[in-house]
Amino acid sequence: MKKKITLALVLALAVFALAACGGTTPPADDNGGEAAALKTGLAIATGIGHSVDAGEEDGSAQADSTIVAVTVDEDGIIQKCAIDVIETKIAISTDGKITTPLDTVFVGKQEIGDGYGMKKASGIGKEWYEQANALAAYAVGKSVADLKAIAVTESGAPADTDLSATVTLKIGGFIDAIEQAVASAKSLGAQAGNRIGIGVYSTIDMSTEAGDSNGTAQAYVNAAAVTFDKDGVVTSCIIDAAQADIEFTTAGAIATDLAATFDSKNVLGDGYDMKKASSIGKEWYEQAAGFAAYATGKTAAEVKGIALTDDGLAADADLASTATIHIGPFMTNVEKAYQAVK
Repeated sequence: MKKKITLALVLALAVFALAACGGTTPPADDNGGEAAALKTGLAIATGIGHSVDAGEEDGSAQADSTIVAVTVDEDGIIQKCAIDVIETKIAISTDGKITTPLDTVFVGKQEIGDGYGMKKASGIGKEWYEQANALAAYAVGKSVADLKAIAVTESGAPADTDLSATVTLKIGGFIDAIEQAVASAKSLGAQAGNRIGIGVYSTIDMSTEAGDSNGTAQAYVNAAAVTFDKDGVVTSCIIDAAQADIEFTTAGAIATDLAATFDSKNVLGDGYDMKKASSIGKEWYEQAAGFAAYATGKTAAEVKGIALTDDGLAADADLASTATIHIGPFMTNVEKAYQAVK
C-alpha cells in the first residue's frame, strides 16, 4: 500500500512539473498550435499611364500606385495578403498651372470604400475594395507561381469561374505587385495568426508650375505594411514611399513618358542617395527601417503617441539616433494599417 501511494505521488509530481514547464513553450497561433515565424513583404508599384494632356478641359498628371502587403511562410506560400491602390490626380491647365490645391491629401481605394462608386457599373455588383479583398483572399495558401498561372480573359480579368464570380478587375498588375512583395519579404517578427494591414496616403505639395522650364506634378506616396497580434501589438512593420515626378509643359502637355514606372525608396536603396546629406550617415531606407523596428512591440496607440519635435522629427534620443527624417507620415500609416487589418 505504501509503495502504491509513493508511486502515485511521483506521478502527480511529474505531471505538475510538466505543467510548470508550459511557460517556456513558444506562443500559440489562433488555432492553438505552435506559432510559425513568417516573413513580411511590401510592394509599391507606380505608373503614370492614365495621365492626359490639357485641352478643352484641364489635363491630369495621374500616378496610380498599387500597394500589396503579404506574409509568407518558409516555402513562399502566402499566409496573409492585403491589396490597395491609390490614384493621385493632379489637374493641370492649358497655361501650365496646377489647379488642384497643393494641400490635397489622397487616400487609398480601400479607405474610399463605397464612395469609389464602382458597384453600380460592376457586372457582379461589387465595389472595388470588395473585389480587391476577394483576390487577396484567393491568394492565401498559394505561391506566386500559382497566381501567375491564373488564366485571364482578353481584357485581363480572371477566366476562372470561381474567381470571376468575385473579381472582374484586370488582375495582372496586382499579381505583379504580389510577386514583388513576396520577393522582398523579410523575417521581421510576424507569426502565424497575425493580421496584416496597409496604411497609405499621398500628397502633392512639392509640385511646381511650368514657367521658364517644365512644371513638375509630384505624387508622393507614403505606405506601410504592418502585422499585429491578437492584442493589437505590432509584430512587424515595413515603411516605404514612392515619388512620381510627372513633367508638363507651359501648354499643359505631359512631357514625361507615359510608360515610365517609379521605384519605391526601399527598392532604390543606396541609389536614393540621402546618406551623404544625413547627419547620422544613414540612407532613407535605413532610417525607415529604424522607425519600423522602433514601432515593433508597440500598439498603434503607442506609436501614435511618439513624441515629436516642433519640426516633426523624433524627440526620443534612441529613435532620433536611427531616424532624423520626418516620421509623422510613418506614425499615421501605422494607425491606418491597424484600422485596415485583414
